[in-house]
Amino acid sequence: MYVLDTDILIDVLRGHQPAITWFTTLTEVPSIPGFVVMELIQNAKNKQEVNQVFKLIAPLPIIWLTEVDCNNALACFSKFSLSNGVGLLDALIAHCAIGKNGILCTFNVKHYRVIPNLKITQPYVRFKGS
Repeated sequence: MYVLDTDILIDVLRGHQPAITWFTTLTEVPSIPGFVVMELIQNAKNKQEVNQVFKLIAPLPIIWLTEVDCNNALACFSKFSLSNGVGLLDALIAHCAIGKNGILCTFNVKHYRVIPNLKITQPYVRFKGS
């Protein structure tokens, strides 16, 4: 199961063609952590952009942490926040994916790579030359 990080959905919302192509050709419906939805809303500049977010995510199952996932996210955040720059939302999103045994689709590899048991993929070529 794919779990989508915020940056992937931002690419789709901005019309980045490789992201749209990948997203529209998926054979399984990916999941989205509720925290990602919140980040997308937080980044919106107006009500129209909020509506675009809800239109995009409408067919996607929203996933949340279990109590065990929360405890694991706290331990991870405590261990890697200062040493590796793992952010609060990064830890929560990562443990949504881990808890569902999913693969996190993201380009934020720098922060996520230190999190044990997290499977990550960069699902398309983000920009020419990358």
